[in-house]
Formats: sequence, C-alpha cells, structure tokens
Amino acid sequence: MNFSEATQYLLSLGNEVEAMKLGLENITTLLAALGEPQKNYVKVQVAGTNGKGSVCAFLDSICREAGIKTGLYTSPHLVSITERVRLNGEDISEQEFARLGTVVRQTSEKLVADGQLGYIPTFFEQMTAIGLLAFAEASVELAILETGLGGRYDAVTAANAEIAAITQIALDHQEYLGETIEEIAAEKAAIINVNTRSVIVGEQKHEQAMQVILDRCQAFGIVPSVFDMTVLSELISEPGLSGRHQRSNSETAVLVIQSLKDNYFNILPENIGVGLKKAKHPGRLEFQGKFLFDGAHNTAGAEALREYLDEFAVGPITLIFGAMKEKDVAQIADILFPKAENIIFTQPKNSRAMSVEKLADFLPEKFDRDKAYMSEDAASAINTARRIVSENGIILVTGSLYLVGEVKKLLNNQNRDR
Repeated sequence: MNFSEATQYLLSLGNEVEAMKLGLENITTLLAALGEPQKNYVKVQVAGTNGKGSVCAFLDSICREAGIKTGLYTSPHLVSITERVRLNGEDISEQEFARLGTVVRQTSEKLVADGQLGYIPTFFEQMTAIGLLAFAEASVELAILETGLGGRYDAVTAANAEIAAITQIALDHQEYLGETIEEIAAEKAAIINVNTRSVIVGEQKHEQAMQVILDRCQAFGIVPSVFDMTVLSELISEPGLSGRHQRSNSETAVLVIQSLKDNYFNILPENIGVGLKKAKHPGRLEFQGKFLFDGAHNTAGAEALREYLDEFAVGPITLIFGAMKEKDVAQIADILFPKAENIIFTQPKNSRAMSVEKLADFLPEKFDRDKAYMSEDAASAINTARRIVSENGIILVTGSLYLVGEVKKLLNNQNRDR
C-alpha cells in the first residue's frame, strides 16, 4: 500500500471509538506475530481524562533535551495520521507509515485466515501496532505512549509499560467507562499491573479517584509518586504550554522524569527546565493568527479553557463550536458560551458529531440570537467567523479535537494556496 491506500484502509476499519472492541486479546496476538516490538525499549504509559497529551509532550521534550532517542504515540491526530507516531520529535514519514501499515495489515489478515484471530484488528489496534513496530525499527530508547480510551482494555496497555502515569480523572466517555468517578478511575488505574515498576499519580480533584488509584497500587505492592506542587516547584519556572492547568501537568511529567532518571537514563536538571519550555502540543491553547485552538471536549477541559480566557483573553471572542453526541454539551456550554460575543455552531466530519441544530438548543436564554450562526461544515464556519469577528477579537475553535483538526487543515491549505 502507498500512504493514501494505507490511510484509507485504516479509516475503513471504522471510527476509532465506535468500532472499539473491549479486550486485549487481539492486540496481544498481533504484537506476538510481529515479534513483540514493544520489548525493545523502555515504556511510559500515560492515562487520564485530561492532561495526558500535555504530559506526553513535556516528557518527549525533556527526554530529547537529555539526548534520549524517543518515540511518541498519541491520539487523535489533527491534520495527518502521521502525527500519531513521532520519532525524535518528527512525525513518521508517509513512506515509512505506509510500509509499516502494510506489514501490520498483512499480519492481521494472516492471523484471521489462520484462525488465530476471530476478526480483523480495529483501527486503534492496528495503529498501536504500527507505532510500537516503528519504535522498534528506529531503535528508540524510550517510548511515550498516550492511552486512547480508558486503560483496562486500551490497546496501548498491551505494551506492558514499565512506568504508568495517571493524570486528572473526570467524567468523560461514561458510555464506555462507567457512570461514576470511581468506575472511570478503576478503568484508568487498570494500566497498573504486574509488569509495572513505578506509578506516578497527577493532581486529582476527586478524592474518590485518588483512593481507587492508591488501592490499585497497593494491590500490586507499589508505592506511587503522588503529585505535590510544593515538592518540585524549584525545577519548574514557566512551562512552554499555555494555561494555568499546565503547571500541574508539568509537575506530573517531572515526577515521571525522576523515575526515568532513577532507573534508566541520565537526565540533568537543566534538561528538565529547557524541555518544559520547549514543549509543544498542537491544538491545545494554540494560536495561529486570529485563531485560538483548544480541544476542550469535556467539562474539566472547558473549565481549564475558561480560566485561561478569564486571565488572558483581551478581545471579543467569536466561538466556532462543535462536539460529539456523547459529550456533556450542557455543562460545556454553561462554562464557555457566556464568554463569546458570537457563536458559530458547526458539525465535524465524524459519525459521532452532534448536529448544528441540536447544538443550538444549548444557547443560553439571554444570548442574542442574532449573534448565533449555524454552519454546515468547518469551511463555512471559518468564512462566517472571518466576516463577523471584531477587529481586535479572536476566533476560538473548540469543543472537539476533530473540529480543531479540520479547521487547522483548511487554514493550512488556504495558506499554501496563497
């Protein structure tokens, strides 16, 4: 397969959330057939509701400053599927992605044909296999793995990471993970297992979540490193990622770094400071001209974005908003919509996306209906925003990382065409 064919094949396997199948049997069998690539390097797995992508970005930046050869696996992607697999700070090449995608596809199909698997591995299972195989072939020393959804049955967990980190846990994806904080925490804490050597626990706003994590650690005889803002403050000045919440994410990353330093690598204090400042995480409080992108797709994310806007937004906000059907749009709307001068509802190209008509139902009663717009797609939403935004205003794109990715791709194409 070439790159286009590999991408289309993976996408044909279905939406990475809707087509998800619970269980690690498929990915474990697939990795075994590929020669257990995940056994060739040290691994950190990061789970949580919010902040896990930022923690991964901080870790990757710090470790590269220390001269460690890194692989970074994240999801979802914004513009290109190659963003999910990064080698030493660079996206995997399209040619290499296509080659490894072909290997994983052929291996998957043979396993099904031989009766070793009952069905073709899912989009996320094959993507995870591509990432782990790419890291082995590139001879990385450390793989930083962002959990996709939950933890217990997430394909990333089959890598059996030596270090487990858990960021803030909040309500999200309840239809898959459970209705309560305790149930969701249990799913995420399940990345801790007999193969785990150390556990880092980030700041938790819910005591119930913390207790579930601590109980899981105790069950495996592990004493975790727990977030404490006062302990590590001397190592951190101002992290490169924007937002007050990034302070706790950077603290969590530094705790992971301490574990890596104690057990595997030579990492100097100056590597930590410089790495934190250089870290980048596209689509999270990221400015591009008048556009501000942030993938706030749940209540906790919306609260963090609102704090940032309250502190730093100086001009009127034109909000482009789209969300997935299962999200708590009512609470997100209560948090973010009052900050907007104009609101443009749109629908990302995703089978889980909520319609613009349904989104409009969440407008606050006091909001001026003349300043609410409905756009059928991201392109028309961009055009509307540019037409109505105040001269000193910003265009905030949020509610879904899928929407952020669509808008970024459209803007990048427009800039290339000029």
